[in-house]
Amino acid sequence: MKKLLFILALILSLPQVYAQAAEPGIYRIALSKFTLYYNRNQPDSIFNMFAADVKKDLPMLKNREMISELQVRSGRLQRATFTTLNEGIATYRADFQRAVLSMQISINGAGKIGGLLFDNYRGQNIVKPVDDPYTTETPLELKTLSGAIRGTLAMPKQASGKVPVVLIIPSSGPTDRDGNKLKLNQQPDTYKLIAFALAKNGIASLRYDKRLTGEVITPAKETQLRFDDYIDDAVMLAGALREDERFSKVVLLGHSEGSLVGMLAAVSQPVNGFISVEGESLPGDKLMSEQLKNQPDYITKGFKQITDSLRRGKTYDKVDPSLYSIARVSVQPYLMTWMRFDPVKEIKKVKAPTLIIQGTTDLQVSAADAERLKKGKSDAKVVMIPGMNYVLKEAPAAQAANLATYNQSGLPVKPELVSAITDFVKSIK
Repeated sequence: MKKLLFILALILSLPQVYAQAAEPGIYRIALSKFTLYYNRNQPDSIFNMFAADVKKDLPMLKNREMISELQVRSGRLQRATFTTLNEGIATYRADFQRAVLSMQISINGAGKIGGLLFDNYRGQNIVKPVDDPYTTETPLELKTLSGAIRGTLAMPKQASGKVPVVLIIPSSGPTDRDGNKLKLNQQPDTYKLIAFALAKNGIASLRYDKRLTGEVITPAKETQLRFDDYIDDAVMLAGALREDERFSKVVLLGHSEGSLVGMLAAVSQPVNGFISVEGESLPGDKLMSEQLKNQPDYITKGFKQITDSLRRGKTYDKVDPSLYSIARVSVQPYLMTWMRFDPVKEIKKVKAPTLIIQGTTDLQVSAADAERLKKGKSDAKVVMIPGMNYVLKEAPAAQAANLATYNQSGLPVKPELVSAITDFVKSIK
């Protein structure tokens, strides 16, 4: 499948030009049908709405795959608000359960869909943070055998002498150095905001793009990616920081999936401290099974067939289109290597002082995860932060309002998070 996650079809043919600026009734009817079929998981009914040339360029199986990916990533389509009509292409703000996207649709003279596009929504309410007066940022590149890792080193402007440094290890998915997942329409700037906050407190930080994301240079393809690659990257970066005379101590901070990467790296590379933030406590296959438990039986059973095969060391080729986005054949070697690690067992091996941070309104990682990790390492300190969600910002438990913060870069990270990290780093001898 091509790189675009939310594009169902390019604008393949332009229909007649409408002169009016209001939403034409034919578009509202088509959109209502699309919403109904989409939320009922009827991709073939959506396929039958397409014009002949669209069907030719977007076969039924491909359409099923893309609809499934959109459903898994974004959830149900809750509402679509008309914004503009330009040369026969209507644009809507599409509010899904887990994302807000821009939706463009064209209708031909026969009432068929001539093009359908989902893209990042560029709302006017998203405020980008300005450069921070307490921080000096410089690009960093680390050569590896498989390419180069690129990131940003943030230094406190007012620091004198050696300072502690925190390596920020990114979360699951296509996460870049700033904590954004642009392919999923998520732009909270979480790691950048953490870097600024730490610099204000006299602590340096290094954040970086994951493999196959951002500015990372590598010839590797998805089929070649392994979980161990992420561990290797963190180990090499931590080693480079240890050798840098500017730093007094090195602390690893792993967010979500990065928590497991960080604890494994902390075992391989001597560090002064380890921080798990919203860290999962289950092995990869159990974690994904838990996330799919409310899906239809054919999805949960299909995923079990895949994981059963992966445990035997074999990929599984007969993947249902509904599972392509998370368990397609090309990503199965990565899943196989991820599944073998149990975070509760791995955190026991970490010798460095350990801090576990968990927010109470995280929709993806629960307080139970923090409790299980604590059982794995009894001497770890646990900090529960009321009202903090997965992107480490103030958020209510209500899903829609919580997920809205995933795209609010102007919203600061929780102050309690910064205090917990700062106090822990400065307490390490």
